[in-house]
Amino acid sequence: MIKQSRITLVAALAAVGLAVPSLGMAASATASSSSTVVTPITITKSADLAFGKFAAGTGGTVTVSTSGARTVTGTVVAMTSTTTAAKFDVAGETGATYSISLSGPTGLTSGSDTMAFTAVSDLTGANATSGTVTSGTLTAGAQSIYVGGVLTVGSGQAPGTYTGSVVASVDYN
Repeated sequence: MIKQSRITLVAALAAVGLAVPSLGMAASATASSSSTVVTPITITKSADLAFGKFAAGTGGTVTVSTSGARTVTGTVVAMTSTTTAAKFDVAGETGATYSISLSGPTGLTSGSDTMAFTAVSDLTGANATSGTVTSGTLTAGAQSIYVGGVLTVGSGQAPGTYTGSVVASVDYN
């Protein structure tokens, strides 16, 4: 009687569609898998950052905006010369978001002389003079990053050609 009740119970559970442990019978299920390889993200420099020529006077600042426009403060005297913002072109998967980081020295040097440098960046080249952009979106698979900066000029800053580098790095989010 107990044996027949057990068989009846298993048959009843199977009839209503409940999971019944396989009584020595194998079972399997299959899941599909997929992946999508996207266009690698790239960055290239298309313009260098140039502060142009100026006389130090008793000090101040020289700012090149993200549009390449230059302004000076203090007794710094701007001389006629070409100024440009750096421009980096980013390419990759359309619609993808990415992170941006800027690195490099915090000053420009000429021999043992230094001027403090602070980077400024945006994604439009719209004349920004402060702040930095930390992310972007690849509309139509491309976007540009514009980098300007502020130089702090000391009183009687030594004459010379001051140089440094700004490194822009990007990575998909």
